[in-house]
Amino acid sequence: MLATTPVHGLRYVVPTRSWLQRFRCCSSSLASLSPSEFSGGNKTQKKLNDENINGSNEKTAPYYPKRGQTVELVCESLGFKGKGICKVDGTGFVVMCDRALPGERFLGRITRRKGSYAEVTKIKTISPHKDLVEAPCEYASYCGGCKTQNLSYEAQLKAKEEQVHELIRHVGRFSDNNPGLEIVLKPIVACDIQFNYRNKMEFSFGPQRWLPIEMLHEKEDGPKNFALGLHAPGFFDKVLNVDKCLLQSEPGNLVLAAVQDCWRDPALSLSPYNCRSHVGFLKHLMLRTGRNVETGSLELMVNFVTSSYEPELLKPLVDRISSIPQVVSIMNNVNSSVGNTSVGEKEYTLYGKDTITEVLRGLTFQISANSFFQTNTHQAEVLYKLIEESAGLKGDGSEVVLDLFCGTGTIGLTLARRAKHIYGYEVVPQAITDAHKNAQINGIENATFIQGDLNKIGEDFGNNFPKPDIVISDPNRPGMHMKLIKFLLKLKSPRIIYVSCNPATCARDLDYLCHGVEEKNIKGCYKLMSVQPVDMFPHTPHIECVCFLELACDHGCFI
Repeated sequence: MLATTPVHGLRYVVPTRSWLQRFRCCSSSLASLSPSEFSGGNKTQKKLNDENINGSNEKTAPYYPKRGQTVELVCESLGFKGKGICKVDGTGFVVMCDRALPGERFLGRITRRKGSYAEVTKIKTISPHKDLVEAPCEYASYCGGCKTQNLSYEAQLKAKEEQVHELIRHVGRFSDNNPGLEIVLKPIVACDIQFNYRNKMEFSFGPQRWLPIEMLHEKEDGPKNFALGLHAPGFFDKVLNVDKCLLQSEPGNLVLAAVQDCWRDPALSLSPYNCRSHVGFLKHLMLRTGRNVETGSLELMVNFVTSSYEPELLKPLVDRISSIPQVVSIMNNVNSSVGNTSVGEKEYTLYGKDTITEVLRGLTFQISANSFFQTNTHQAEVLYKLIEESAGLKGDGSEVVLDLFCGTGTIGLTLARRAKHIYGYEVVPQAITDAHKNAQINGIENATFIQGDLNKIGEDFGNNFPKPDIVISDPNRPGMHMKLIKFLLKLKSPRIIYVSCNPATCARDLDYLCHGVEEKNIKGCYKLMSVQPVDMFPHTPHIECVCFLELACDHGCFI
């Protein structure tokens, strides 16, 4: 069974000091917990305190590192956002360090103390991790996009798999004493393509390029110092200039190079947006890659996000990049607000068509500048196949599917031809519009998509659709709200497929569904059948999971 903790003021997965002490031998359980999950939530603290996570009564002398202190550390596992989970040598005190990798011994400087743990900055590596490889990207040491490029892919997979399995055991309360747990916890599915897999990249413009300390002597003045690239880790206003990204498609890199080659020319009068002074024109360059349905060749959409609509300023860039054969669409999203998001209040087509297409599980999907689509198309095929197999639809058109957090309808639509009807719910209005459009493009008439906030459902939720034979839930990182979990436990659908991009909140929610919530007198009624980790994004800390639950025969919880 899995342990869950809801968001929105309910319960949070929060380790306390005593929990961290017991946690020494399984520090990867901490790995997927975000900083917000380290604070608050007394009930969850009590729950974790009541659990003997590794059965150890080991005690160590209190250790209180001070800010600025240099300590020797050993990294034991990867954690939230790829941070290394480490121990101060000889003490067992838990420390988190960016860019530390499992097995690495190093010196670190304490930068922040947060009660039961601390954060450090790495100063010097004493001995490297055993799975060290040379990162092929020149920006890997500074860019926050793919922090584990210098860790072999096999070691990346092992770290992610261990992270998921530990969370299932310790946050989800599925211990090794549960018969069949080793069958429930599946080995991670690798990604065959480790580079050039992203079909969407968003680059930001900035008035001053961010440089690491050792490169500050290269700083220049004027337009030469303008930046187009990715945000430096931890900074919303600092941009690392990037000429090529190994995660996006090659045509995408051709466009990036073409823009980098000319946008700083003073004759073009193009200014980068300053997110502090709120002055400037160019905000973002978004690149999306799709496929021509008939030929299978790559298609590229280029989207300039600007602070105002001035197409004459963009014309030189449009003329330059429209000569690249794969570019079939150039859009301009205008975001005049001080916010620096890539979604504009208005959208204009500067060249070609206003959408591109992609094929997934035999269906055609239309992709606009701001519509959601799985970022790794190749691995999405693998993910959706796993979902389809877990769903186990009979294929005779007799079963009803409830698709929660349906987005643009991709999961539900891939199941529609084997189901009686699909009912999809999503909070984003544009996503619902795209879902209807995608159903129409593929000639699917047995799908209904409804806009609504699943975090705010009322007692009448469920009155406008029949009881489903299977529920698919694909929430964002915070997981499911307690109101929705209560609804699912009352609904008692025979099967649930839980698709998660955050194994910590996934474990939390599965715990509710299987074990219930004792303090709220809520009983779980599902049996956890399988947890399948999937590596959707190599070289990053992100993990996807497909979890399959069946309604327990006696409506009680067990594995």
